[in-house]
Amino acid sequence: MTALKAEPVTIPTELDDFPTLTARYQRELLAHCYRMSGSVHEAEDLVQETFLRAWKAADRFEGRSSVRTWLYRIATNVCLTNLESRPRRPLPAGLGTPDAMAGDALELDHEITWLEPVPDAAVEVAERDTIRLAFVAALQHLPARQRAVLILRDVLRWSAAEVAEALDTSSAAVNSALQRAHAQLAERGLTADTVEPNLTAAQQQMLERYVDAFWRKDIDSIVGMLTAEATWDMPPFTSWYRGATNIGWLIGTECPGGAHDMPMLSTEANGQPAYGLYMRTPQGDFVPFQLQVLDLDGDRVRHVTAFFDLSLFEKFGLPGRLPADYTSPAPSTP
Repeated sequence: MTALKAEPVTIPTELDDFPTLTARYQRELLAHCYRMSGSVHEAEDLVQETFLRAWKAADRFEGRSSVRTWLYRIATNVCLTNLESRPRRPLPAGLGTPDAMAGDALELDHEITWLEPVPDAAVEVAERDTIRLAFVAALQHLPARQRAVLILRDVLRWSAAEVAEALDTSSAAVNSALQRAHAQLAERGLTADTVEPNLTAAQQQMLERYVDAFWRKDIDSIVGMLTAEATWDMPPFTSWYRGATNIGWLIGTECPGGAHDMPMLSTEANGQPAYGLYMRTPQGDFVPFQLQVLDLDGDRVRHVTAFFDLSLFEKFGLPGRLPADYTSPAPSTP
């Protein structure tokens, strides 16, 4: 009697349901590609390329690692290819120029590929420290492969052997790259700041007063909510400013709006409070002006990056205009 040959057993994996797969890993892969690229727009394209490559290679997935690890390997290499010969994405203070005084001529540079903020709603922000603007800006100072090693080792907690396999190198080379990355960040004083997962009641009340102060254009109140050594930058302008009084002078003299001309709508970017600031038009309604991302120190503001890329308003789900009868809500009573 001829023995029957056993049919190969196919073990189902997450790759059998690609729509569910993409929904499950979309946000965390977008965070990963954003850390690598510094651009939410590029990160979206990189994630789509990752899923496309994964779909084409699904029949060759051998199951030696989890599907999640496999996707991160693909995404990291997609990012590295994309970053070849591309300039880093800085913020103004990262250009190495000294801080400016309010009243100095503003210098505009659209040729620089600036760092972009990312909406919290679009990414996985469980590791809040590692999505903050300061940390993503710090990563931009590293060569692409060092950036990848640091993210895979310090953020994703991969072993040196896992990173070596993903990047087709040795564990010794990975450890060496990680040491160099840490040394470069330490030399520049760049780290991921520890942050509280949620705003305190005092911080929330301060932010309400901050919005109200811009609506009333109360410069003294704005200055009072900044730390003494607060900093302010606003890409694509290359100038950046240090000191609460200096920043107050900047807002008071350079910002074109007056009282009741600048309402703000709240959002969240990079695990930080953020606001879309609108400006009143000659017709009376309000249109996007800048997107502010705030870094807090206790119940004060220590850094603001005001992005003048108006396409960010749509990316953050903010309306393209506010009606002329819009009124900023008064802060709640403590």
